[in-house]
Amino acid sequence: MTGKIAIINQRYGIEVNGGSELYSRQIAEKLAVKYEVEVLTSCALEYEKWSNHYKEGEEIINNVTVRRFKTEHERRQAKFAALDKEMHINRNVSEEQSERWIDEMGPYCPMLIEYIRKHKEEYRVFIIVTYLYYTAVRSMPEIAQKTIFIPTAHKEPYIDFKMYKKIFEMPKAYIFLTDEERELVWAKFDIQDKPYDVMGVGVDVPENVDDSAFKKKYALSKYIIYVGRIDYGKNCPRMFEYFIEYKKRNNNSLKLVLMGKAVIDVPKHPDIINLGFVSDQDKFNGIKGAKALILPSKYESLSISVLEAMCLSVPVIVNGRCDVLKGHCTKSNGGLYYNNFFEFEGAVNYLFFHKDIYEKMQENAMHYVSTYFDWKVIMEKFDKMIERF
Repeated sequence: MTGKIAIINQRYGIEVNGGSELYSRQIAEKLAVKYEVEVLTSCALEYEKWSNHYKEGEEIINNVTVRRFKTEHERRQAKFAALDKEMHINRNVSEEQSERWIDEMGPYCPMLIEYIRKHKEEYRVFIIVTYLYYTAVRSMPEIAQKTIFIPTAHKEPYIDFKMYKKIFEMPKAYIFLTDEERELVWAKFDIQDKPYDVMGVGVDVPENVDDSAFKKKYALSKYIIYVGRIDYGKNCPRMFEYFIEYKKRNNNSLKLVLMGKAVIDVPKHPDIINLGFVSDQDKFNGIKGAKALILPSKYESLSISVLEAMCLSVPVIVNGRCDVLKGHCTKSNGGLYYNNFFEFEGAVNYLFFHKDIYEKMQENAMHYVSTYFDWKVIMEKFDKMIERF
């Protein structure tokens, strides 16, 4: 295939912990089997300040060329907080203020945009992943007619900021991760006549998943599990609140196991086990051994952790206020959703006290992922989209 493909994302690396970032790495490595693929990204590892962690320049990760551009300044928290508050209060702020806000949102990498400006003719197509950040907003006007946009959009206040209307309506083509995301974006922006496809991700899990080894290693028996960033954005404080209340009302040995980087305080509770960042093998072993995976987030555009759990025949318990997560449950019959504490409590206990139904949910969950999230089908769809350019 002639012409390089560039994927633009705010962070990229084996150590990067984040949904759209992992997705970007997965599609980059899958596309690299057939195409010459480069990633254009920042030097940041974390998103709180966008501090430069990786060395600026070029490196190869799993046959993908990664070009990193330094963050010229970290997110200035006080300045960003003031601008962010004003943007939320007044949706009709000036264009100048919107520009200042996106520069502070970050990662502020003007040399990345300058590189795109100078070298865009070398690339056949650009794939911009995630709408929210500087990397997407500043690069889109330079390359819109050569861009496949994967917005990873969900219901959150930011998507209603006036500045994003222009960005969402620029690209030549779109990929949505779910039908719910497509419906959301179509309801907000006038793009219904542009080329698009709906495709999620394939789910890769090791063949040698061993839940008994995990339980022995961490001295665990009966538990539910959360996998991902432990922060406010994922609604983790409400998960802690619900679980602690559940334990007060239910005399059992159930634990809540956490995997992922904690950017907020985790309550000190004997039944909340915070393992931090673990190896991929431990992650999959741990998910496999859980009674259920829980995801309390109100804002998700897909959720790879939910799909990984389902692939391992582990039902999920999710926040019913997120249309995408609720959709996974209703389409698969492999999970339950809740809207308040009592529904959360009921969902947890339902899985423990209805053995026959639980086993059917396990089957349904695995069937759902194998049917709709197969890499072969997804990469065929990517090929057809790229052929438009």
